[in-house]
Amino acid sequence: MSADDVLRPVALVVDDEESVRESFRLVLDQDYDVLDAPDGARALEIVRAHHVDVVLLDIRLPEMDGIEVLERLKALDDSLEVILVTAVKTVRTAVAAMKLGAFDYVTKPFEDEELLALVRRAVEKRSLEREVTFLRGELARRHDRDEIIGEHPEMQKLARLVTQVARTTTTVLITGESGTGKELIARAIHHRGPRHDKPFVPVNPAAMPEALVESELFGHEKGAFTGAHQRKLGRFELAQGGTLFLDEIGLLRSEVQAKLLRVIQEREIERVGGTRSIKIDVRIVAATNTDLKRTVAAGTFREDLYYRLNVVPIAVPPLRARIEDLPRLVDHFVRRYNHELNKHIQGFTPEALTLLASYAWPGNVRELQNIVERTMVLVEGLFIGPADLPLDLTVAPGRSGPGQAPESLRMDLNQASDRFERIIVQRVLEEVGGNVSEAARVLGLHRNSLKMKLSRWKLAGSEPEVPGAQ
Repeated sequence: MSADDVLRPVALVVDDEESVRESFRLVLDQDYDVLDAPDGARALEIVRAHHVDVVLLDIRLPEMDGIEVLERLKALDDSLEVILVTAVKTVRTAVAAMKLGAFDYVTKPFEDEELLALVRRAVEKRSLEREVTFLRGELARRHDRDEIIGEHPEMQKLARLVTQVARTTTTVLITGESGTGKELIARAIHHRGPRHDKPFVPVNPAAMPEALVESELFGHEKGAFTGAHQRKLGRFELAQGGTLFLDEIGLLRSEVQAKLLRVIQEREIERVGGTRSIKIDVRIVAATNTDLKRTVAAGTFREDLYYRLNVVPIAVPPLRARIEDLPRLVDHFVRRYNHELNKHIQGFTPEALTLLASYAWPGNVRELQNIVERTMVLVEGLFIGPADLPLDLTVAPGRSGPGQAPESLRMDLNQASDRFERIIVQRVLEEVGGNVSEAARVLGLHRNSLKMKLSRWKLAGSEPEVPGAQ
């Protein structure tokens, strides 16, 4: 079966006459996967066992009429679209059907184009409602989509691997420290692949209460637990046909790991409190900031699940390992926040970039993005200089290598005090336009004392002095 076939909507035709079922199949077969049932009981069995998007339901059926079947179908899946089929269209039947949630009517004999248009609208409505259900639970967020920024050899290698992997539908495991951009890589794989026009659904089970993880992933039925007042679709169903991004996968509880393994193997889920399996077609991209091999060895992560997820591994390097890319990343974030904040900042000065490049960046690209945004909110000028950067970053700018402490932790107290004092003086000088006398007044220093410090630090101030200054 091809990928296109897997993603085709499923139509169920329910009619006691085989010739009628066959006529529907001939019309729908080109665009839909068509299932059929001779009666209501068989139709209910099919809906319990298979994913179905739209049902074409004859009103006159043996044992159980169409209205009763409609009611039972909607009880099973209230998002299922049902089109009633009848030889005589009556107002009374139409009102009863609409009250029970039927999508529309079609009368026999039908026009092919009319039927196709009706079925198409029903499928589009179901798809739209599925998307709306997901969007209501998600805050609107801006994404950089598939912008992988960096000229470092490791980033170029990563970009090529993403392009290769995106063409397939295989499972991917992305590893890297927190803040390195694992979700951005997952989005790039989705947007460059054959499922780009289908949903990309991110989920971080580690950020959820343990009791709700299964419900969020697999959905739940009405009444499945206290507070389950209505059926809820899980992230797997919301991602149908698209990509599910499972972040921090290493923190899943063992029982959820077991259920996830079954989903990957069987390609079907079962909602919490449900009694039927639902076929799913979802590409899985997982991510972790932990060493899963170690967790497997420690017995906290299933080995069979690890190998199911780690089909194609992608490692994202930390920012300190590709510090040469920092200026490009800064320029990218400056452009982004100029647009969002309605500012016209032209960038960071070389001195500010030098300070940024000497910092260890334990929070990686996410921390850099936060620093750029925070600084741009507060700065009024055209350029961002060292004095505009947060004190915690400029006082401790040392970049640490493997097994090393940051420079700020290796200097003695006198060195740290001197560096902090110099940063404060620089900021005050910039605020007063470089006027030494005014800076001395603000700092509570004698002008000559300040001039001696500036000479020692090789910093310049402006003259003439403010009249009356000490």
